[in-house]
Amino acid sequence: MSRIKALALFSGGLDSALAIKIVQEQGIEVIALNFVSHFFGGVNEKAEYMAKQLGIPLEYIHFEERHMEIVKAPVYGRGKNMNPCIDCHSLMFRVAGELLEKYGASFLISGEVLGQRPMSQNPQALEKVKKLSGVGDLILRPLSGKLLPPSLAETRGWIRREGLLDINGRGRSRQMELMAQYGLVDYPSPGGGCLLTDPAYSIRLKILEEDGLLEHEYADLFSLIKISRFFRFAKGRYLFVGRDEISNAKIDDIRRERGSNFYIYSFETPGPHMLGFGELTEEEKNFSRKLFSRYSKVKGKEEIKLNVSGIVETLAPISVEAMEEDMKKYQL
Repeated sequence: MSRIKALALFSGGLDSALAIKIVQEQGIEVIALNFVSHFFGGVNEKAEYMAKQLGIPLEYIHFEERHMEIVKAPVYGRGKNMNPCIDCHSLMFRVAGELLEKYGASFLISGEVLGQRPMSQNPQALEKVKKLSGVGDLILRPLSGKLLPPSLAETRGWIRREGLLDINGRGRSRQMELMAQYGLVDYPSPGGGCLLTDPAYSIRLKILEEDGLLEHEYADLFSLIKISRFFRFAKGRYLFVGRDEISNAKIDDIRRERGSNFYIYSFETPGPHMLGFGELTEEEKNFSRKLFSRYSKVKGKEEIKLNVSGIVETLAPISVEAMEEDMKKYQL
């Protein structure tokens, strides 16, 4: 007789890993699903290492476009920042439910803990997730299972309720103790992982939303506002400025893929790579030239040569003090 299988929502972190282990202890075969959106998920060495420790396959599930729609118009609204947590969890469960037949699985599990996040993991919120996801009692939350109504896995006899946990609240000491007992190590620090919960990132993303650019086709912008300095001149007119070699390389990659009417870098003077978005005015382009000098190795004090959209130009020294005042108008 084949073993019962479950699909697990898996970040690779403490709670999702422990939830899987609790279910494995009852003889369930688990397949881990790591969801990939524009704002979280994706290839993760620690998640892959944890999956290896648990002895389970890890599948990356791309749902960027579907996730984008609930970020734009969540049924249950957003948290403190741009995070539509209830809608997001619901969508992940919905997509996982659609994959049950493909993987020959019978139910779904997650590492959610009752009361860990007051707004999205209280009893009412968990019920909203069950209903909005459309999968209902297929969801099992092993870490708080004893405190929640029985799931389908329990009523069908696949899972013994006494083998579930009764964790409640924001502390994670009990989870850490259990992970140590199971010999599971090197998991990411609890919390975090989603850019939509980050206040600074959310401010920038809100600007894109107000400018009508919170769309899947502008996914490159979601990456640029994370890795680079962000200057907004007016609606839909931006300048992205590299912070280091990694962000400079990313800016170059996006420029080659998307194309741009305006970009700046220098072959001779170490400094940021810059990428314009939208139709910048001549005044904004001149500001950008001076901004390169301000952030470059010469700090505005020497004449430099720039590559401006493929044309080599010479820029005289600038007044850094005046530039600092101008920067305050546009930088986010």
